[in-house]
Amino acid sequence: MNSKRNYYLLIGMGFGFAFLYIPIILLMLFSFNKAKTTTTWSSFSLRWYQVLFENDAIINAALISLRIAVISATVATIVGVLAGIALVRFGKFKGKTFFSGLMVAPMIMPEVITGLSLLLFFVALEDLLGWPDGRGMTTIALAHITFCIAFVAVIIQSRLQGMNEDLEEAAMDLGGRPVRVLFDITLPLIAPAMISGWLLSFTMSLDDVILASFVSGPGSTTLPLVIFSKVKLGVSPDINALATIIIGIVTVGVFGAGWLMNKKEKAYQRDIQMAVAANK
Repeated sequence: MNSKRNYYLLIGMGFGFAFLYIPIILLMLFSFNKAKTTTTWSSFSLRWYQVLFENDAIINAALISLRIAVISATVATIVGVLAGIALVRFGKFKGKTFFSGLMVAPMIMPEVITGLSLLLFFVALEDLLGWPDGRGMTTIALAHITFCIAFVAVIIQSRLQGMNEDLEEAAMDLGGRPVRVLFDITLPLIAPAMISGWLLSFTMSLDDVILASFVSGPGSTTLPLVIFSKVKLGVSPDINALATIIIGIVTVGVFGAGWLMNKKEKAYQRDIQMAVAANK
């Protein structure tokens, strides 16, 4: 009975993975197609990669998106880590429930509502203070930071709640100040979660269309907006080439982050065993 159930489970998983990955594989394959059509194979060629790198609009949009994604992910990770530590390590404090609700709100609120509210906020802020001066990279980065902080905070919370506090307590027993314990013990132990949060924020910022469409302006068109506008007129093979490059970068990043997190996890387990042995 169990073998039969496992058989059906494997079939279901096979169909699921095929549904997800076969279109991606076909997209990558047709990025090397010489023909203009994206459905008929002609012959192997790097023609569309050359066309892609000669397209200034796409290159500029990609650079803008990368710059915004790096800034957004970095700031969101810093603020999200602090928020996660406050929610887990500071115990019960006045306004904790309200603060927790504020952290979760961007995750459950529709992006259309978030984008519209941020647009109205930026317009009102410009009328009152004269900043930001129109919509552009600054407003897109602020919108992405606001959206991504919640995801980083949730990841950090999960890591801290499942983490043994023995090393932190041992460091404080040995005279370590809270700030020193934070930088020498806590942050290195939650480094895999911080990397995960940064990568998730980077991906979400790089992929965003809805928020950017509300808060972007002239000269700040991101790569997803360019792709979305081109797709409405029909997919061209250079978009396949662009998607293949992005998939390659993401794949390398995922495997690199996985290797680094696995290394950190082994070091964490080793430190825990040493701490337990020292306390015996």
